[in-house]
Amino acid sequence: MDEPTARNGFEIIEHETDLCVVGGGLSGLCAAVAAAREGIRVVLMQDRPVLGGNASSEIRMWVRGAKGRENRETGIISELEEENIYRNPELTYPVWDGVMWEKVAGEKNITLLLNCSCCGCSTTDGPDGHRIVSVTGWQLTTYTWHTVRAKFFADCSGDSVLAPVSGARWRAGREAGSEYGEAIGHAQADRKTMGMSCLIQARETDRPVKFIPPEWAYVYESDDDFNRAVAVADTGVPGTTSLNRPHRPGTDDTNYWWIELGGDRDSIRDTEEVRDELLRVAYGIWDHVKNRGDHGADNWELEWIGFLPGKRESRRYIGQYVMTENDIEAGGRFDDTVAFGGWPMDDHDPAGFRSFESEAPPSLLYPAPSPYGIPYRVLYGPDVANLFFAGRNVSVTHAALSSTRVMATCSLLGQALGTAAAMCVRENETPHGIYLHRIRELQDRLMDAGCFLPGFRRRIPQLSLGASLSLGRDDRELLFNGVERPDSAWTKNFVSLPVGGGITFDFGRPERLTELRIVFDPDFSRKSISPHKKMRLFAQRAMRGLDFCPVKVAATLVRTVDVEADGRTVFRTDSCHNSLLRVPLDLSASRLTVRFVSTWGAGEVRVFSCDVR
Repeated sequence: MDEPTARNGFEIIEHETDLCVVGGGLSGLCAAVAAAREGIRVVLMQDRPVLGGNASSEIRMWVRGAKGRENRETGIISELEEENIYRNPELTYPVWDGVMWEKVAGEKNITLLLNCSCCGCSTTDGPDGHRIVSVTGWQLTTYTWHTVRAKFFADCSGDSVLAPVSGARWRAGREAGSEYGEAIGHAQADRKTMGMSCLIQARETDRPVKFIPPEWAYVYESDDDFNRAVAVADTGVPGTTSLNRPHRPGTDDTNYWWIELGGDRDSIRDTEEVRDELLRVAYGIWDHVKNRGDHGADNWELEWIGFLPGKRESRRYIGQYVMTENDIEAGGRFDDTVAFGGWPMDDHDPAGFRSFESEAPPSLLYPAPSPYGIPYRVLYGPDVANLFFAGRNVSVTHAALSSTRVMATCSLLGQALGTAAAMCVRENETPHGIYLHRIRELQDRLMDAGCFLPGFRRRIPQLSLGASLSLGRDDRELLFNGVERPDSAWTKNFVSLPVGGGITFDFGRPERLTELRIVFDPDFSRKSISPHKKMRLFAQRAMRGLDFCPVKVAATLVRTVDVEADGRTVFRTDSCHNSLLRVPLDLSASRLTVRFVSTWGAGEVRVFSCDVR
């Protein structure tokens, strides 16, 4: 019998693919792009009109990751930021949306379904276990159903939309500290989570600007009405600190993250109700800033308030391994490390904004080593044989989630997922089979794509190791040490060359060359990118004061690169603005010379890696 072409009178469009990614936040975006670049077919289903999730123009949360200037996330997330700095120096959010969209739309192996909400899935049981056969989504803009059949599925939805319908195990809320022996765990398990926020953006003008609040906004006459003095909570855990509710507008000041509610309710079912209350709070806070006290805001104009809440926590999958607070504090030393974190364990009170009523701080920060490794086994579970997951829904405890949930970390998890899924397709493996038989290959592929894995070194191609180089012995060792960033002691790890200098590989005889790979210094200090401390962490802005300065391409990046094979130019670019440059080659040569003709402002060239295969 033929498959139906309509459902309830609406057309059904069917897709056959290798990997279906549900959710187009940064984790889903990176998963889809990584898999597509590995050569498999991908359908990316996103329920919003834009990509990026919490980082998009609809929510506008800052992308955060591991602490420490030498611990910046690289890979696809770094590529996105570098492209945004180059194309969008004013850090305009709709342009950032476009940068993320074209990163996906430009991949020939990706079919992108925007405005398409996943509504369910079909499953089957067979000799290879319980599996998802297809997912179905409703596309609002076209009034069309989409059915996607795939070999593998990835839930990057944040809310784990596939968990309750696929048979995969999941949980929500906080574990009791005794369950995993976590010092910052709670006395008893509960369903409470961290809440969600509607953020505020404003800009400073050169004249006074009035603000008339809507009648339905809450009224906060003084700071004490929402910002009572808080004391450090006595948790018995050293290093615990509390946060206040800063609300003076400024380029390097708050994005009002603390306008947060919903952790004491159902963070999925009650989203609309919580959003309505968040808007009352947000407009009331801006009324307070503008009209009730001196906050230096006379010339500030409200530019935007988010109507889509940014979520911190909802459902989490129970995977092959559950990562805990203890794993983080031990530095995450896993044989199957595929990503890293380093944000503090930042545990928001479930009452969110209303925690002031009990004089509790909005968030408690518990120190975490940076970086710490995150294992591959948190990305899949034992229940559904062809299901991956990445983002804030991975297999971690609530305590560990308070660190791993930040978006730069989630992006790394997504890239690891996409790379592993492609290996599963290519090698006819299961997610667990990759762990058992091919984990080092996965790690090698991730490092080759620019991802840093703490405790691991990238393997250098034998062709490069066997070549003579136009470098001294010490520089050669630095170039081939497999470490592509400084360490916490600020060890050099890079080769310094004059602008206009170069590196020559002499193979002694003609060799077949397929790719040149170079890693430049992305300016780990970030000082050449922006004078603003907020934009040095990741190039996004919230408030825009008159002191705002557009961001710049890192001065340390090389702008003009020439590549010669046996004296013949085979590649040249005058607009390189990425720290990872991969040049496809399809030629035979005895000598290959790479010249670094100009930078974006630095007086020297810093090269962490340069090799050819």
